[in-house]
Amino acid sequence: APLGTFILHDGPPYSNGDIHLGHALNKIAKDIIVKYKTLCGYRAPYVPGWDNHGMPIENNVSREFMERGDKPDRVQLRRRCREYAMQWVERQKAQFMRLGVRGDWQNPYLTMSNEFEAKIVEIFADLAEKGYIYRGMKPVLWCAKCETALADAEVEYGEHTSNSIYVRFPVLRDPHQVFGAGTETPANSYVLIWTTTPWTIPANLALAVHEGADYVIVAFDGDRYLVAEPLLRKVLHDIAGESVPELAEGTVSGHGAAGPSAGSGTGVDVPEHHVLKRVRGADLDGVVAKHPLFDRESPIVFAPYVTMEDGTGVVHTAPGHGKEDFDTGREYGLEVLCPVDASGAFTAQAGSRFAGARILGGEADRRVMEALAEAGHLLSRRSYSHSYPHCWRCRSPLLFRATVQWFMDIDHDDHRKRSLKAIEETRWIPPVSINRISAMVASRPDWCLSRQRAWGVGIPAFYCRSCGKEILDQRAMEAVRQLVLHENSDAWYARTPAEILPEGFACPQCGGQDFDKETDILDVWFDSGSTHLAVLENPRWPELSWPADVYIEGSDQHRGWFNSSLMVSVGVRGKAPYRTVISHGFTLDETGKAMHKSLGNVVSPLEVVEKYGADILRLWVAST
Repeated sequence: APLGTFILHDGPPYSNGDIHLGHALNKIAKDIIVKYKTLCGYRAPYVPGWDNHGMPIENNVSREFMERGDKPDRVQLRRRCREYAMQWVERQKAQFMRLGVRGDWQNPYLTMSNEFEAKIVEIFADLAEKGYIYRGMKPVLWCAKCETALADAEVEYGEHTSNSIYVRFPVLRDPHQVFGAGTETPANSYVLIWTTTPWTIPANLALAVHEGADYVIVAFDGDRYLVAEPLLRKVLHDIAGESVPELAEGTVSGHGAAGPSAGSGTGVDVPEHHVLKRVRGADLDGVVAKHPLFDRESPIVFAPYVTMEDGTGVVHTAPGHGKEDFDTGREYGLEVLCPVDASGAFTAQAGSRFAGARILGGEADRRVMEALAEAGHLLSRRSYSHSYPHCWRCRSPLLFRATVQWFMDIDHDDHRKRSLKAIEETRWIPPVSINRISAMVASRPDWCLSRQRAWGVGIPAFYCRSCGKEILDQRAMEAVRQLVLHENSDAWYARTPAEILPEGFACPQCGGQDFDKETDILDVWFDSGSTHLAVLENPRWPELSWPADVYIEGSDQHRGWFNSSLMVSVGVRGKAPYRTVISHGFTLDETGKAMHKSLGNVVSPLEVVEKYGADILRLWVAST
C-alpha cells in the first residue's frame, strides 16, 4: 500500500446479549472510516474484539446455577462464564457481519483468551515493578447489591432522594471559651452539622471547619450553636421553617419580634435567636464535641474543602465513608471506622441498636434518625433530591465504604502530569472533548483495581502466612503469567500456591514458604485498557502497529475506555496509545433518553435490517 498503514483500534463490546442500535451506530461508523481509508490507498486492517470478563456475565451464569439448585465452586462458575461469553461472541459476530462490517472476523481478539489474560498479568507486573501498584485501606465507591468496589468508570450519576438532616453535637471542651459560656466545659452548647447520609453518623469521628471562614455562635431555644455566618439564614430557615432576615450582632429575631421574619404569614413558630459573637474558624482549635449517639469524642479539625455553599459550614467527618474524610482523618491520626459490611448492612461495630440494618431500602437511615431524635439531637429532617452516584450495572445507589483494595497510584512518577501532556499531544474530535478528559484525569482518584468477584483475571499477588505481608514478586508473577498462557486464568484458582510458585520460593520479607493467593480479580476496565498492548503488537496480527491512529467510541468513554487505555499506556509506555480520538453521541429513545440494554429501551438493528436491508441502516448512520 503506497500510502502506508492506517490502524483503527476496536473498542471491545461486551459479549452479553444481542447487539442494539448503539452497537450498530459505532460499528458502522468504524466500517465507513476503514473502508474510506482503504479506498484512499491505505492498508487499513480492522481486527474486531470482545470484552469477555465481568459482572453481567457472572450474574447471569450464577442465576442459571441458582435456578437449577446448584452451588458451583469458583472454577466451575468461571468455566461456565467462559462458555456463556463465547456463545455471545459467536452470536454478536454474525450480527455485526449482517450489518456489512468488514473485518478479521475469523481471528478476533478476546479478553478471555489465554494470551490476552497472560498479557494482562504481564502489564500488571510491569506496573508493579515500576512502583504504581499498592494495597491499602481507603473509602471506595461500593455497590452493596453487587457486593464489590467500583472504579470511576463504572459509576453513573442520576437523581436520588436522600434524607437531609441537621444534627447537633454537644460541646465537651471549649478551651478558649469561644462559645461565650464563661467556662471551658459549656452546658447547652452545640456544633451543628447537616448531612444527606444519616447512616454515616455512627461512623463520625470529627467535625471539620474551614480555618479562614467566619462563624457565629447563635442562641435560640436556650441553646448555643456554632454555624458558619454566610449560612446562618438558610440554617435557621431550614430548622425553623421560614426565611429569616440578616442578623446583626445582638439582634433578636423570631416569633413576636419586630422585623421581616415576624408575622410573615406562614404560621410557623420561629424560636427566638440572636448572634452572641463572631469567631474565625482558626479560633475553634481545641474545641471537642461529644458524639450524639455514643460515649466518644468528635474533635474540631481543619479542612480546606469545607465550603460556605450549603450545610452549616461544619462537615461531619467519617474517615471510613468518604475520600476527603479519609484524607483529613489520616492527617489528624483518626481511626478508619467502617461499621458497614459488603452487603451494605451495619455490623456490630455500629452498636447493637443498628447492627443488621441495611442502607439500601432506608432501614439504616430510619434507625439512626430515630436514635438521634430520642437523644434530642435531631433538629430537622426533610427530603432532598440531588445528583448521586449509582452502579452502572444494577442502577443501585452507591456508598463510600473503607475496605482494603489494590490501587494504581495515579501520581506516582508524575503519571497524572504525563497523562495530561499525552492528552495535549493527541487530536480530539470534537475538539472540545479535550476539556472533558483533561478534567477527568486532573481530578480522578487512584484507580481501584480490585473487584470482589469471580469472573475475571485474578490479581497475581500472594500473602505470606508467616508474616502476613502481601507479595508482588516479579518471579512469582512471571510464573503466574506462564501458567495463564498455557492453561488460562482459571488455573490461578484451580492450583495451590505451591503448584504455581517457582521451586524454593521464599517470602522476601521473612523467608517463609507457606502462602495464600489473592482471591480478588482485576477491574474489567484494566482488561479493556490493556487492549492496545495486547493486540496492536501481537504477532497474530502482523499488519497492526502501536500506537493506533484512531479510537472512536461514544462520549461516555472519556471516563471509560479512552481513560483506562491512557492510564495503562502512560504507565507502561510513557505516551498515549492513540493519535486521534473521535467521540460520537448516543442513540436516543423517543423520550430523549440514551438507549441502554439494562433500561430495556433499545431498538434492535436486526429488525431494521430484516425489514429494510442493511444499507438503509448504514445510510441512517452515515447521515446522522
